[in-house]
Amino acid sequence: MLITEQLEKKQMTKYQLSRMSGVPQTTINDICSGRADLEKCCAGTLYRLANVLGVTIEEILESAAAEYRTSFETFKSNTCHHVKDLGDVDFMIQLLESDEIRTLYNRKWYPEALYLLAMLDYLSRENNIPVCTKYDDIRTRRLTKPVYPAGIITTCAVLQSEEPKRRAEQEAIPEFRRFNIIENEVRDVV
Repeated sequence: MLITEQLEKKQMTKYQLSRMSGVPQTTINDICSGRADLEKCCAGTLYRLANVLGVTIEEILESAAAEYRTSFETFKSNTCHHVKDLGDVDFMIQLLESDEIRTLYNRKWYPEALYLLAMLDYLSRENNIPVCTKYDDIRTRRLTKPVYPAGIITTCAVLQSEEPKRRAEQEAIPEFRRFNIIENEVRDVV
């Protein structure tokens, strides 16, 4: 978030920002933790924060909008649709040019970053394209716990059995499984 970045850059505490801007520290804490929606903050609050931090209100709002995080299921679905709409190679080119994998990884959005990297590696294999080495440092990482599709979790709950998870793990696409993401189907999207 831009406010947190600016605080670090200026080596300023939230308390100091509160004192200099006149915005209550609890409000600043709520904004920085994500409990307060910046778009619902009054203009005066945003103006005072922007003024002290040396940024514009627009930059603060754009930063907040860019950091909006959808559910992982939605992210996966959007990614698969994006691949389908663009085609494999154009998706790969766009992904590499945008450096979204690194951006998400630096934000500590590890499931999303690793999902995109897995997709890149999977599409490389499917299209006989050499794997891009730009992300080799990230390839050494994996999620601590497996992430299953919502449908598998629901099936396990309904059947009161872990067997669907075991089957899904065995059938998972290797590029995804490497990162502890259980993904069996990325092509059949509607």
